[in-house]
Amino acid sequence: MSINTLNYEPLVYKPKVGMDVPLTAIQEEVLRLKSERNAIILAHNYQVDAIQRIADYVGDSLGLAYKAEAADEAVIVFCGVHFMAETAKIVNPSKTVVLPDLEAGCSLADSCPAEQLAEYKKKNPNTYVVAYINCSAAVKALCDVICTSGNAKKIIEQVPAEKDILFVPDQNLGQWVAKQTGRSMKLWPGSCYAHVLFTQQAIEKIKVQFPQAVVVAHPECVETVRDNADEVCSTEKMIVFCQQSAAKEFIVVTEPGMIHRLQREVPNKTFIAGPTDSCACNECRFMKMNTIEKLRDCLRELGPQIRMEEEIRKQAYIPIKRMLEWSK
Repeated sequence: MSINTLNYEPLVYKPKVGMDVPLTAIQEEVLRLKSERNAIILAHNYQVDAIQRIADYVGDSLGLAYKAEAADEAVIVFCGVHFMAETAKIVNPSKTVVLPDLEAGCSLADSCPAEQLAEYKKKNPNTYVVAYINCSAAVKALCDVICTSGNAKKIIEQVPAEKDILFVPDQNLGQWVAKQTGRSMKLWPGSCYAHVLFTQQAIEKIKVQFPQAVVVAHPECVETVRDNADEVCSTEKMIVFCQQSAAKEFIVVTEPGMIHRLQREVPNKTFIAGPTDSCACNECRFMKMNTIEKLRDCLRELGPQIRMEEEIRKQAYIPIKRMLEWSK
């Protein structure tokens, strides 16, 4: 096989034309249940389109944290993965927080067990721990400040200069932020299983088919992919970049659920799902565990609910609140 040839058809999302597709019966039922339960539906950018279309807010981890904190509704339905729903409970503990599938986890969160981080801190007492929000409540409780891919640079720049920084759990995001800030950091050896499957070879191949396309990549990607992208940014900033760019085609190197939102908010442009060496797109199996049927069921049953020990919640709230304040 030639280096310039993909062995599968790429997923290409052309500009949308015509009216929006009407809501399905199950989507209408979700909206009815939401009203009955006095609930708000928060959805991450990587969720399926059927969920995104009826969510009250769709965004990245930072935007979702702000929305969860400000929610007045009795119930927060969090369509994302487990650590995100935990964050909602941490910042707004009086609310009932439900997750459509309690098993929707995260390889990044799994890569940094709280016990191992606690042991590291014990051996390195001067360490200032900056945690990517993709971690468990127990890990957040051990950290000094939280960050997201959208605000990581801003957060790192505010850490006291005399502190030795440990960045957990994503070594790829940490490496990217270290380059952006010039700040030396120790990096926890974790990664997002989905983002590390993107390779520069696969991107080079699809660029042959779409030579005018601009490559926009998430900082969780490996260094070779980031270094050869036209833009590296959080999912939220991808919206603004694609809106403002003169380009008409974009290769989107992140979880392809992001393209649903791009199509809604930048409808006049074409988006190509970033491929891997073996597939046309790279879906996160955890994000896709949430379905419209499970969303309906969790509203019916008000479960599964997110629960945690109050002491852990209080400790985890401190670095999250610091992030929210530093990000303003």
